[in-house]
Amino acid sequence: MRILQKLRNAENGIFRSPDKIITLMQINFFVKSHGLGNDYIVLDSAFLNINLSTKAIKRICDIHYGIGSDGILLKIPSSKADFGVRIFNPDGSEAEKSGNGLRIFSKFLFDYGYAESPLFTIETLSGVVTAEILEERFGKAQKVKVEMGKAEFIAGNVPVLSEKEECIGELLTIADKTYTINCVSVGNPHCVILTDTLNDDEVKTFGPYIETNSKFPNKINVQFAKVISPYEVEIRIWERGAGYTLASGSSSCAVACVTHKLGLTTKDVKIVMPGGNLAISIDDEWNIKMTGSVREIASGILSNELVEDCN
Repeated sequence: MRILQKLRNAENGIFRSPDKIITLMQINFFVKSHGLGNDYIVLDSAFLNINLSTKAIKRICDIHYGIGSDGILLKIPSSKADFGVRIFNPDGSEAEKSGNGLRIFSKFLFDYGYAESPLFTIETLSGVVTAEILEERFGKAQKVKVEMGKAEFIAGNVPVLSEKEECIGELLTIADKTYTINCVSVGNPHCVILTDTLNDDEVKTFGPYIETNSKFPNKINVQFAKVISPYEVEIRIWERGAGYTLASGSSSCAVACVTHKLGLTTKDVKIVMPGGNLAISIDDEWNIKMTGSVREIASGILSNELVEDCN
């Protein structure tokens, strides 16, 4: 089995202890990793003895009363792909897709021996995606590419309430502010606002009102984007169910697609965020590929006391 082979691989010249296998099989084992500062806790449903209720998710993700994270990735069986994942926001809601989450989940599958090759498929709530480990170091994934599916601009499929077929260049008034919005789905819904100046306070102030506006039946992720050149865009993110976020893979994909549709950027573009950069590639059919780094932070066991607090 690859899990045994990987555990025997040398790391810095020292072979990993077979005890790692026992650790992996312990109930409530978790791994916490981040993609450009966007962090997730990964759990395997086969080794979890608690119900991931809204209360449990909020407690585990809380920085003071739990482990602290931007969400939870739950490994589940899949009949359509090599692996399945459920993606939970820190408020307990479930996300259709997460770019950083998928890279983190891919690293977990590779690092801990679930994936038998660097190329595999993952079933998400919005469909099956393909992931590929591009770089590894001592048996640990360092850079991951994920095929994020196809961009969808039809308003009803985002979804966004619009009188036009596509919600591109529409006006949205929030309090005393009027924004020009551009909406797209990349497996989850996004609202992109182009601006000449990025202001974190503006994102944090107006992001939650845009997210929950009645124009968006399933709420929406919000990005403020400044085009630097045809090859680079800088963004700030208000993530649905999570709030202000240092980085987001799906947000990067959404911005790349909107700016390309508007003729402002090429098919290959670098998205710059406070947490770091992602490379986004779009083909003629609006299929999207995302490439970026991912790092593990810690691993361990959910304590009995934390589990008790989750019930």
